[in-house]
Amino acid sequence: MVAKIRARWPEGVICGPCFTTAARTYGLCAFCGAERLVPGRTPTGDLLCRDCAGITTNLECDNCGREAERLRGGHCARCVVTSDLEQLLSPHHPPDMRLKRLIVELAAVPRPESIITWMRQPATAALLTLLGTRELQLSHDAFDAMPPSKAVEHLREMLVAHRMMLDRGDRYLARFEQWLDQRLQTLHDTPAIATPLEQFARWHHLRRLRENDDPTRNMDNATRCAKQEITEAGKFLTWLLTEHGTTIDDLTQGHLDTYLSEGTTTRTVIRNFIRWRARAGIAPRFEVPYRVARSTPLASTRQHLDLIKQVVEADHVILSTRIAALLLMLFGTPLDRICRLTLDDVVTTPTRTTIALGEVPAPIPPALLPLFHQHLEQRANNRTMNHSSAWLFPGYTAGQHISEQSLMHRLRDLGIDIIAARNAALHDLTKEIDAASLADLLGYATQVMNIHAARAAVPMATYPAINRPNPRPRTS
Repeated sequence: MVAKIRARWPEGVICGPCFTTAARTYGLCAFCGAERLVPGRTPTGDLLCRDCAGITTNLECDNCGREAERLRGGHCARCVVTSDLEQLLSPHHPPDMRLKRLIVELAAVPRPESIITWMRQPATAALLTLLGTRELQLSHDAFDAMPPSKAVEHLREMLVAHRMMLDRGDRYLARFEQWLDQRLQTLHDTPAIATPLEQFARWHHLRRLRENDDPTRNMDNATRCAKQEITEAGKFLTWLLTEHGTTIDDLTQGHLDTYLSEGTTTRTVIRNFIRWRARAGIAPRFEVPYRVARSTPLASTRQHLDLIKQVVEADHVILSTRIAALLLMLFGTPLDRICRLTLDDVVTTPTRTTIALGEVPAPIPPALLPLFHQHLEQRANNRTMNHSSAWLFPGYTAGQHISEQSLMHRLRDLGIDIIAARNAALHDLTKEIDAASLADLLGYATQVMNIHAARAAVPMATYPAINRPNPRPRTS
């Protein structure tokens, strides 16, 4: 049998690119059963190790002897990473065990080739060089002093996740504090704008963000909203000063009405600023209307089903993106909740697989189980510095889940109108499950489910029994 396999699969049968990819794949050989590199293939596509496939190409590292693809100088990727990092970081001159640990962690990832690619990026190489010369210290103050960039933040989170730097708390809050200091500094010469803006930013937003005791709160969204309100308040104060030559202390209802009627609807964001000043006793109360949505996007049932089919069949799209899209379109789960799902939220038994979106676990439809389990086995971004992540959707940054903004852009690239898809899912579900049970299943407040049931014209949608208080509403 071995002779037949070798006769049919001699070295050179697999083309160069395919062999290079196969030479990085570990698995069980279909012939001898050993767990090794499996660059060979049988006529039916089964995996074969190098010996059983009759491949004579040397696939052993000259340095460590590990069976792996040979890269520079006959060394495997792990040895190349170790050698290059030791040269860049100089962990022994002077001795720094944190840098030594960083080398070990980077070389130990499941796919060290990705670390080589990362190290070749000019921004990364420059940062590693600064670490090696000790010009960049392993402290948050030193990283804060660097010009802001994705490379700096990525390296910082990597060092924090692997305990080479202290964890200073929520990263979004830290970035917000840094942004606020810089924003106020630019207004230093105009105290008529800077003083009321700083009061609003520090006494209201910063205090509320720091006092947050809800571990499930989306701090990314919270800080984004705070930045928008502070920015819009600054624009309003600037408009008062430049257009009317006055300050917030001499504000009138006429000023507000004129400002809100002339510009875009984003100007209504100043409502919180105006109302906070009244609550704090700084200014009298003024009337500022809510921003009302002009329409409620809703995909039709046919459009919704067609989009689900398109996502299921989109083999060219990253599997994690498809699974996240299906959670949105099947359960109407908000993106921030999808991003924060963990492996512990998924429970598999011999009869079914469930996911904890609310108080009651929701079953994964049987037709989607093969895709879902494939995602669990091959989660994106878990072969680099996030390989030990417990997130269901690991992010590119070490220790973090995928960001809501990143996931939003991916779904939009698939042609998904996120709000319309979410509303369509809830619209259809309220026709099949009563609003109270649906709230427990999906983690919504019963009042929200009541609104969707009423929109779907469900009989008795406003029945008082479903307006019971939700002990822990996750989404409003």
